[in-house]
Amino acid sequence: MDNVRLILMMSLGFILLLMYQAWQEDYGPKQPRVASTGTASSQDSDSTTSSVPSVSSSTSEEIPTTSKASPVELPVTQNQRPLSSNSRIFVETDVFKLEIDTMGGDVRRVSLRNYPVTIENPDDPLILMNDELPNLFVAQSGLVSKQGAPTHLTAYKSEQSHYKLKDDSLKVKLSWQKEGIKVNKIYTFHKGSYVIGVKYIVENHSENKWQGNLYGQFQRTEADLGGSRFLYTYMGGAISSPEELYEKISFDDMRDGSLNQENRAPWKQGWVAMLQHYFVAAWIPKPDQLYEYETAVFSGGRHALRLKGPQQTIAAHQQETFNLSLYVGPKIQDKLGELAPGLELTVDYGWLWFIAQPLFWMMAKIFEWLGNWGWAIIFITILIKLAFFHLSAKSYKSMANMRRLQPRLVSLKERYGDDKARLNQAMMEMYKKEKINPLGGCLPIVVQIPVFIALYWVLLESVELRQAPFIFWIKDLSTEDPYYVLPVIMGVTMFLQHHLNPAPIDPVQQKVMMALPFVFTIFFAFFPAGLVLYWVVNNILSISQQWVITKQIDQTV
Repeated sequence: MDNVRLILMMSLGFILLLMYQAWQEDYGPKQPRVASTGTASSQDSDSTTSSVPSVSSSTSEEIPTTSKASPVELPVTQNQRPLSSNSRIFVETDVFKLEIDTMGGDVRRVSLRNYPVTIENPDDPLILMNDELPNLFVAQSGLVSKQGAPTHLTAYKSEQSHYKLKDDSLKVKLSWQKEGIKVNKIYTFHKGSYVIGVKYIVENHSENKWQGNLYGQFQRTEADLGGSRFLYTYMGGAISSPEELYEKISFDDMRDGSLNQENRAPWKQGWVAMLQHYFVAAWIPKPDQLYEYETAVFSGGRHALRLKGPQQTIAAHQQETFNLSLYVGPKIQDKLGELAPGLELTVDYGWLWFIAQPLFWMMAKIFEWLGNWGWAIIFITILIKLAFFHLSAKSYKSMANMRRLQPRLVSLKERYGDDKARLNQAMMEMYKKEKINPLGGCLPIVVQIPVFIALYWVLLESVELRQAPFIFWIKDLSTEDPYYVLPVIMGVTMFLQHHLNPAPIDPVQQKVMMALPFVFTIFFAFFPAGLVLYWVVNNILSISQQWVITKQIDQTV
């Protein structure tokens, strides 16, 4: 029974180790990989037969997907641009600095003006999208048709090369025309919004009907974005369907073509997205149409996740409009939830999201009142401790009683020596006589673990805490404490807790328990300051409650 606390502490350390190993496996430095088939290499050409969506209703402009190819290593050159380029259109809004290439009308480069790379350089915006290796990430869209249509490999024309938002909205127009078919691709930007409207106006000036499909896709390489190697955050694709509002499609899934092999029927109210820590880009189609979803792999380690709409017919001398929405920006839950069902789940709180989301909502309300995320963390920690006050009290009473019996347990250990069977029997008899449940100190803690884990993910995943200051030397709650003051304080609080708890009667376990505060201090030195602040406050509150209860138990003896 004395081993329970040790097992719990070692389990926590083991979980931390598993998180680190998972990060290394999924997000550690890797060379971009490519499908080892002739199809992949052919997709580097600029012809309209390359890297255009392939679905069951394929056209002459589409190719098979490299779904079952085995990955091989491919050398990568820094600042290499594997995508064809024509000329650039520069767009500036209050939230974006954006580049559109007239080749396909792709969104090739996006800088987020309100999110600097570092807090020390506020004028250096984070580059979320980029068309250069090794970290390539672009948004592409187009039309496919047997009668001819502009794909993302078709050159457009533009009236201007520079646009700047001056009013509430801004339109950027690109045009293409061939054999009686005219297409205007129009991007619409709005003040203060990370949503970009993408509209295709197709005019059929020919004598025949025109049939075609709208598609949107992301191309992205699997690159190391830096950050702490001790924290796992997901980078990869995701889709949404009526059956599963949020489903991860990892780079491995794209390489093995697992999504394509499932042969899912088209569905409504879906979206495709590419995620990284704090930020997301998503193609959001009209909810009243059926869309198909698939993946592909191209050379240069490029992975594609795409959606394709239903075939639409335009009669001779008529026109039709196709619409998509593109979100490129931070994972702000309330904004994402308004755009599409399940899109707010890209703020990936894991399987405890149903606990994490209310916790974040409560913390956001506290922030509105206090205006500081650090104090919001402190107050949410206090509220959680109050919610579990009685459970914690039972746990600490059990520990206090175990501490009271410690001298007698040591005496039993000396009496029975290495005879563990008789020692355990004598200990159980003592527990029964004193009416003490040796597990009473652990079970209440186990009940609280889901809430603690959920809050951990809230503090790790919420973009609102990115570069959020606290007080004094803590300028950014999402990065490690620059002077390691909070980790040291946390280590001291763990050391104090150790002395309030009953010590194990096994000398080896005693040494291990004594070492744990030092081990966890080193672990938490690399954790974001917001997470460490939570643990410090939680430990201080726990020590206060436990000390009072222990004193009360000692006085009654």
